Amino acid sequence: MARNPTDDVSQVVLLLDVNPFFWGADAERLNGSVGITFDQYFQHALMFLNGILLLNHTNKIVVIATGSSTCGFLYDSTATENISESITSKGKTKSQESRSELITQSMQEFVSKEEEAVKANPDSSKVQYSNFSGSLAMALCYIQRVLREPLPHPQPRILCLQGSPDAPYQYISVMNSIFSAQRNGIPIDACVIGNQHSAFLQQASHITGGIYMKPPQPDGLFEYLMMIFATDLFSRQFLQLPRPVGVDFRASCFCHKKTIDMGYVCSVCLSIFCKHHQTCSTCGATFSKSNLTAITGMKRKAPPS
Repeated sequence: MARNPTDDVSQVVLLLDVNPFFWGADAERLNGSVGITFDQYFQHALMFLNGILLLNHTNKIVVIATGSSTCGFLYDSTATENISESITSKGKTKSQESRSELITQSMQEFVSKEEEAVKANPDSSKVQYSNFSGSLAMALCYIQRVLREPLPHPQPRILCLQGSPDAPYQYISVMNSIFSAQRNGIPIDACVIGNQHSAFLQQASHITGGIYMKPPQPDGLFEYLMMIFATDLFSRQFLQLPRPVGVDFRASCFCHKKTIDMGYVCSVCLSIFCKHHQTCSTCGATFSKSNLTAITGMKRKAPPS
C-alpha cells in the first residue's frame, strides 16, 4: 500500500468546551453530576495535547476555547515554532517555556473575557448553551489555510470536547459547517462528557467519517483520548475503533429553532418548519394549505430512522 510522507502526521484542532454555565457553581443543579471537575477536565486535555506531540514530533495542535457567548484561539503550535528563536527578557526561548503554562495562561485570559461579556449582557445569563457553531467555523477556516499551503501538509482533523447541550438555534450554522467539513474531507471527532448525547456531534461524526464517543467513566478521560482519539487517520483503517450504536438525525425547525420529530419541509429550499406556513420565510415561496402533499407545496416529513 502506497503511503504519503504525511499519512501519519496530524493537524489536530481541539475545540474545548469551557462554558461557565456548564462548569460553574450551578453546574450540578443545571446539568447533574458529570463525574469530573473542570480542573481535572482541563488537565486531561493538556496531557492529551502533549501526548499528540510526543507520538510524532511533526504533529501540529491548535486549541480553540468555546464559551457561552464567545470563542477564541488559545494555542497554535505552528505559531509557537515560528517564534521559538526569539529571546525573552528571562534569557530563554519561547520553545523552552512550558506549553501547558502557555495554554493555561491563555485559558485564564479567555475565561476573564467571558465573565466580562456575561456581565455586560444580562440576557446572556439566561443562555446556557456553548457557542459551538462559532468555534467550529473558526476551526474550519484555520484548516482551510493549512490545506492551501504547499504540499506536503499534515492531515487535519477536528476533535470536539463537548459538555454543554446542543443549542437548537445553532442547527443551521452547525450543519453548514458539517457539510463543509465533509466536502473538504475533514473528519470531526467528538467526545461528549455531559449527561446527554449530542445530536449535532453524532451527525457530524457520522457524516464526516469521524469517531463519536461518550465515555462511561469521565474521570478516565485521558485514557479515552489517548487510546481512541490520538490515532492518526492512516492508522485508523487498521484498528477496531468504537462506533456509535445509533445516530439522532432529528432536525431543528427554522421558525422556532426547536428539535422536532416531524415537520413541514419546503419543496423549494428544503427549509424545515414545525407548523404549516402560507409562505416560506427562507425563500418566499407560497403554498396552499388545502394541498399539503402536492409537489409544489410543503410536505409533512419524518426524519430518517
